[in-house]
Amino acid sequence: MIDVEPVAADGAPYDEAQSADPVARGAYDAVLAALGGVDRAALRDDVAARLHAAGVRFGGDDGWPFVVDPVPRIFSAGEWARLAAGLEQRVRALDAFVRDAYGERIAVAEGIVTDAEIEGTEGYEAMLQGRWPSGTPALGVSGLDIVRDTDGTLLVLEDNLRTPSGTSYSAAARRAVTDALRAAGITVPHIRAIGPAYVELLGAALRAAAPAGVDEPQAVVLTDGPASVAYYEHARLARALNIPLVTLGQLERDRAGGLRRRLPGGRNAPVDVIYRRTDSDLVHTPDGALTMVAAALVEPWLEGRVGIVNGFGTGVADDKLIHGAVEELVRLFLGEEPLLRSVPTLKLGDPDALEQVLDDPRAYVIKARYGEGGKGVTVCRDVADDTLAALLADVRADPGAWIAQRVVALSTHPTVTQDGTLEPRHVDLRPYIFFTEDGPRAAPGGLTRVALRRGSLVVNSSQQGGAKDTWVLE
Repeated sequence: MIDVEPVAADGAPYDEAQSADPVARGAYDAVLAALGGVDRAALRDDVAARLHAAGVRFGGDDGWPFVVDPVPRIFSAGEWARLAAGLEQRVRALDAFVRDAYGERIAVAEGIVTDAEIEGTEGYEAMLQGRWPSGTPALGVSGLDIVRDTDGTLLVLEDNLRTPSGTSYSAAARRAVTDALRAAGITVPHIRAIGPAYVELLGAALRAAAPAGVDEPQAVVLTDGPASVAYYEHARLARALNIPLVTLGQLERDRAGGLRRRLPGGRNAPVDVIYRRTDSDLVHTPDGALTMVAAALVEPWLEGRVGIVNGFGTGVADDKLIHGAVEELVRLFLGEEPLLRSVPTLKLGDPDALEQVLDDPRAYVIKARYGEGGKGVTVCRDVADDTLAALLADVRADPGAWIAQRVVALSTHPTVTQDGTLEPRHVDLRPYIFFTEDGPRAAPGGLTRVALRRGSLVVNSSQQGGAKDTWVLE
């Protein structure tokens, strides 16, 4: 087994690959031993070259590369089965909450959340109140952010329920990493396939979203076009599913109120289901007008003439304040004990919680309720005094717009540095859950995200983070 150069960190984060002895965990023994006999910098560069040759990147020509470390993250079959059960349970409860938020509001009657908390979420759409379409899942595709605490417990850090991206990127990471490892003479064990699983499960989610009475739905992937950050993924998924990739300009209403796709020569074709991957997921602009995507889609969707994955308004359930209530929502809507816990979340609109955080702010991560992609997130222990003071002034001015979570010492994973040595870097996991006609199903693995900078807890690709292939052993 190769030695991994240690990096000092507060709170002794859990090492994914080896115990404190150190003894390699499970399949890591063979992987780390094999890495000791190869040029790891060359291996990393080979992975990068394969991704570049395949055109895998974020954004268009002026975008940035998808950076993948060659050392895979590994889950045993048993641990993954337990995690998948928890993910699927959580998505069932969140799906029920979306419907409840726009319907009876049983969660409010039970004192779990308030009307003000629901209506104060950025993703809440007032025009959908009492009008949510029935019969199809609210959450076609979900991507939860999973972290591992110092004792090895897997926790949910955030719920992403609008248009989570990354499935094609994790499939691309799988191809590049396994091909590069084999080319270097490293044996890849029997692992569960990820690309075919995504295609199968996304196809099932599209079928589950079809309007009543449509047995063979005609589906499309809706994109903003090549300028979109995740356009590579949009195009890749459309090809894999063998369905058209379209923009809003290619859709039109028909006389019956449904949607059709324009074809060359003045022809058109029906559209029954839309996998919406547009950057805008809101119904209204700040001045109250319909957004372009809502103007085209919302009425056919509400009338049951077209299904949307994911529908409008699902952001009501991935607000960071609602995140703190999900375990209670599992108990309420499913009558079960949560299999997967959340990172404890404090509502700073609560005076006692606010006082607790202000007394010791550097023990917390403070987050804007509405931030995405790592924006609006401050690890208070890592910022300068003047930066922290400015943040706390903003929190005091509008405490209800913020939540706080204790600092979780994200687990670490051996990662190839610039000079080819292995060092621990902090990681999280973005698994993907698809709502099929048989309920939610988690695809095996997902996208492990890694903070490439020493000591950093920021794993987002838009903020210099990278990714790892995630293996689930057969």
